[in-house]
Amino acid sequence: MGKHRHDDHSHGHTDVPLDALKDKLRAGSRKITGPRQAILDVLRRESHPLTNREILQHLGHEECDLATIYRSMHLLGALGLVRKYDFGDGIARFELVRGDDETHHHHLICTACATVVEIDECFPTALEQTIAAQSGFSKLTHKLEFFGVCPKCQ
Repeated sequence: MGKHRHDDHSHGHTDVPLDALKDKLRAGSRKITGPRQAILDVLRRESHPLTNREILQHLGHEECDLATIYRSMHLLGALGLVRKYDFGDGIARFELVRGDDETHHHHLICTACATVVEIDECFPTALEQTIAAQSGFSKLTHKLEFFGVCPKCQ
């Protein structure tokens, strides 16, 4: 099964150059502040969605504060640079949108320790086409999260 542990930095995502991310910010008529650049850099290096507090831990309190991260994540989400995830625990997590691949992968989340594992396998395209045909919907997409207890917590 093609999966990536959250601490595996040799993941299969395409790396997005920081310059390309800065160009998107400029295109949205937004300034490239030091904290925004640092946040984007943290998200570029991670293979799983991060909470605002995890981003702060990576940056350190001298780089910026939690309120700045909250504001920045709201802006970066509105500009389509990051995708927000809700794993059912009331804590927002964010992941960088990486080019054309739409970061299409799914997650396996431990309900005990919140470890996130990415799963590359996906439903067959035929299943999406069948659902679309039966429902009359078009441009169907999906996201999927599985929840369980990881081997470490069992």
